Amino acid sequence: MTNAVTFKVLEDIARDLSGSEITFPTFLDITFQVRSALKDPNLSIEQLAKLVGAEPLMSAKIIRMANSVALNPSGREIADVKSAIVRVGMEAVRTVSFAVAMEQLLKSKQMQPFEGISQRLWEHTSHVAALCRVLARKLARINGDEAMFTGLVHDLGVFYLMSRAANFPELVNDKVELHGLLVGWHDNIGHALLSALGSPEPVLEAVRDHETDREIESVGNLSDVLYVANKIANRTSCWRDPELDGAVDTSMLDTLFDAETLAEIVEESEEEVQSLKVALGG
Repeated sequence: MTNAVTFKVLEDIARDLSGSEITFPTFLDITFQVRSALKDPNLSIEQLAKLVGAEPLMSAKIIRMANSVALNPSGREIADVKSAIVRVGMEAVRTVSFAVAMEQLLKSKQMQPFEGISQRLWEHTSHVAALCRVLARKLARINGDEAMFTGLVHDLGVFYLMSRAANFPELVNDKVELHGLLVGWHDNIGHALLSALGSPEPVLEAVRDHETDREIESVGNLSDVLYVANKIANRTSCWRDPELDGAVDTSMLDTLFDAETLAEIVEESEEEVQSLKVALGG
């Protein structure tokens, strides 16, 4: 197979991102759990935010809605799920969850060839999100919910690429070419996708640069938080196939942290990961 198929996938994506509606399957089970939770009259905003925050496409759509001109006349952008839910209201969450669930239900069969990658990617994503929350709280002193949201959507481009590649059997069957497409393009595609979904600029910058190797002296902003969280998660829960890709260079972590500090960060993040999994019933 030649790179012509990869080019065709990227061409289709460019066309899709230039349109007005963008839909693709991500975590169908989580979406339905969100819809079920909304039936509970005693559900708190905090509980709902944790569930909604675990579904990247739903989170992005709700935050986009909260930052729309109609709901945000002051022009003050928000980028965390809890604040977005407070602004848009429970009914809007119900509407968005229904729309996303239907989109995923209709398209989920397309993702079956990528089941293994999807499972590894969800595990990686949950760890990055948890690490983002811990790093935001301990080091960067920025909004932990916003950081966690950024971690949850940082690899949205991988899911989107898989959903488009599913239309090309020859690409699905060529693991080397497919892996190269996912690794090489997911950050830029994720940035373009989140931009089309109306995500705030700090989130866009962090997603765009999360795979760009660089040295940092301290964790001071959202982009630093995501970059470092992604590096830490790549040591223990990397979604990439080790047989098709070399190990991710995480040596900058040993320069940035001493062993004790890094261990504390990882330990705290594991508690966050387990909390998220408990909330999702898994």
